[in-house]
Amino acid sequence: MMPTLSEIQTPVKSQIAEFETRFRRSMRSSVPLLDRITGYLVKRKGKQLRPLFVFLTAELCGGTTEPTFRAASLIELLHTATLIHDDVVDDSNERRGFFSLNALWKNKISVLVGDFLLSKGLLLAIDNNDIELLRIVSNATREMSEGELLQIEKARRLDISEEVYFEIIRKKTASLIASCCACGASSVNADDEMVKKMHRFGELTGIAFQIKDDLFDYSRSFDTGKPSAIDIKEKKMTLPLIYLLNNSSWLEKQKIINTVKNHNDKPDKVAALIKRVKESGGIDYAEKHMLEYRDKALELLMEFPAGPARDSLEKLVVFTTERRN
Repeated sequence: MMPTLSEIQTPVKSQIAEFETRFRRSMRSSVPLLDRITGYLVKRKGKQLRPLFVFLTAELCGGTTEPTFRAASLIELLHTATLIHDDVVDDSNERRGFFSLNALWKNKISVLVGDFLLSKGLLLAIDNNDIELLRIVSNATREMSEGELLQIEKARRLDISEEVYFEIIRKKTASLIASCCACGASSVNADDEMVKKMHRFGELTGIAFQIKDDLFDYSRSFDTGKPSAIDIKEKKMTLPLIYLLNNSSWLEKQKIINTVKNHNDKPDKVAALIKRVKESGGIDYAEKHMLEYRDKALELLMEFPAGPARDSLEKLVVFTTERRN
């Protein structure tokens, strides 16, 4: 049975509750418009997996400290800012079942709010001399930007290899989860070796997390009963599709690329492509890789002391690969 988030949170339940109060406080502004918008953001918060990684890692490496709360806020401010900017870039009107900021307040205000949240994160770290936390998160921000730009570049030519795919998801998604775990360890003054191990643990988990996200494109939506195919519509080359391309003749490859490039808005063409991906074994291939990364993360986790925090981190890794949304 898949663990629930409530179960996973048990060892750090009080810390998560305290974090939510502090996080709301960290977003305050004297500008009424900003306060209205940040209030809206707080109400539509997601699963908060990233702060959970921070607190569980801190517990595993020595126990929550004041810097741990700042690390979680820093990560969440960065994450929220990047989601806002992503919605502007993607011209998306919805986020987690709610209207996105750009749908309600337009692009200019959305970009400025994203910038405001980034600055709040920077100041939170600088005002408390959390230089190492700032270094970890700044590296993640750089890698996330590089990953997004690499994906955009490859979407234009659709010439992505497996190697490039893994580089994109390592930078774009895994780097932030890796920084959560590294920040959790660093916030309790863990030694460099332990911080590096936790960074690698987060990176492996993040890669498995993103492959799972990519697989949602091919699974049936609870709302429509049909695969979402959002990645195909956005010309994103994910592992199941790359597998199909690598196992197709030259002529078949051209047909597949033509569908993604020129017919990604035609439901019948997209449905036929999804069917071919499934028949080729692309889904099974991606799932196999996802489980390999998950198992590597769990193997690394077993090098840390047994206890409630390690048990919850183990469940959290499993949750990321078995979740339904």
